[in-house]
Amino acid sequence: MTYAHWKNGKHNEPAVFELFFRKNPFHGEFTIFCGMDECMKFIQSYKFTEDDIAYLKTTPSLQNCEDEFFEYLQSFDPVTQLEVFHQKEGSVVFPRIPLLIIEGPLGLGQLMETTLLNLVNYPSLIATNAARMVIRANGKSCVEFGLRRAQGPDGAMSASKYSYIGGFTATSNVHAGKVFGIPISGTHAHAFVQSYTSLDEVATTQLLNTKTNEMELLLPKVLALRSTKTTNDGELAAFIAYAAAFPKTFLCLIDTYDTIHSGLPNFLYVAQVLEEMGYKPIGIRLDSGDLNALSLECAKVFNTKNYEIVASNDINEASLNKLASSSAITIYGIGTNLVTCQAQPALGCVYKLVECNQKPRIKISQEIVKVTIPGRKRAYRLFVGNDKMTMDYMTFASDDVPQINQALICRNPFHSTERYSITPTKVVPLHQKLDYSFANIKETREYTKSQLKELSSDVTAYENPTSYPIMVSQSLYDYLYEIWEREAPIPEMK
Repeated sequence: MTYAHWKNGKHNEPAVFELFFRKNPFHGEFTIFCGMDECMKFIQSYKFTEDDIAYLKTTPSLQNCEDEFFEYLQSFDPVTQLEVFHQKEGSVVFPRIPLLIIEGPLGLGQLMETTLLNLVNYPSLIATNAARMVIRANGKSCVEFGLRRAQGPDGAMSASKYSYIGGFTATSNVHAGKVFGIPISGTHAHAFVQSYTSLDEVATTQLLNTKTNEMELLLPKVLALRSTKTTNDGELAAFIAYAAAFPKTFLCLIDTYDTIHSGLPNFLYVAQVLEEMGYKPIGIRLDSGDLNALSLECAKVFNTKNYEIVASNDINEASLNKLASSSAITIYGIGTNLVTCQAQPALGCVYKLVECNQKPRIKISQEIVKVTIPGRKRAYRLFVGNDKMTMDYMTFASDDVPQINQALICRNPFHSTERYSITPTKVVPLHQKLDYSFANIKETREYTKSQLKELSSDVTAYENPTSYPIMVSQSLYDYLYEIWEREAPIPEMK
């Protein structure tokens, strides 16, 4: 396309592109915008190297292009040639409101499309998936366990990063902890338990007793508490070995052989010894079976002990919604359904031309959802009377900025009968000019948390959520239908 624009002398025409999505994911009514930091890096570093040009000259479509076209490609400097407006990283966002607005030469602006879509689609999807799960967990911590199931190393790192922004408290991905500063958390695997077969393997295992300040053998203390020999010896040996290595963070996976009749009592034997020696065990992890029933049984046995009950095993938003209201689980470890977004594998962002040569442009379709709203625009978030978002309101960039305590007429752009008068008590501009400053991931996470607090619980509900209003100004509404009628062919009746 860019060559065709250059060949026909259109490549330097001023243009405006918008990146947005048409529908919230996961049958919900909100989305979290992420990926802006990567978009900034891309725009800053975008250039065609000599090696790039050499390759392009070998491709069937471009091998006969003029040398001047390749010189044009090498002249790009997006930082100075483009004006970029965007919503803030971590924002709660809604359909049709632009996430990014790219203003600049038509040829260069068109070349931004694919990469910007790639850099926004998955991060926003994973952050939204994470935020929804955190809401369903109802105050219990969610830890990202998805490294081994993610789509390659890039997908794994992105999942760790953006699920943290979405509200997860930690990751099992140690590299993500190093790179992004995310807290890391994890437990041992079944393989650790399986690697032990006999109590003889821990006969000489010792641990410092913090009360006596002496090294003491663990096995005799554990056996003195063991009330039955029907629990698995290898599992008990593994727990003793693990306690010796991690006495301050002792958390055991208890379902290798039998959760209730072996794993749970074996954990308790070792945990009691640790407590007697001055340590505070953390708890257990359940990774199979009826997580609800097993967690309740474990909590009943724990009685007044405040041990954590961590649960994993293909947890998704639906199971979270049930478990949070009935189980005794205190921490959720979520992997596959988080990082692969199995409930919806793509967000569906699009990148559309809305103005060229100072003339608004429209894309018309028989599918109303695919009709674009023309022109250079800006958007505002309106509040009325409290700290909850009331609606997002879009205008031409040249329109007056909405003012507090001044009534506005707002229209649903695609439902002519849906119109309101609103007098906002607070107006928040949604688009800011890109200044190439990078946000701290922890600050972005807190910003997302504050944004979600401004959403009504009706909008974040799991079942039958309320649609959040997306409205346009009267002038934008009028122009939409004016250009629609002008550009759409009128078929002849036969």
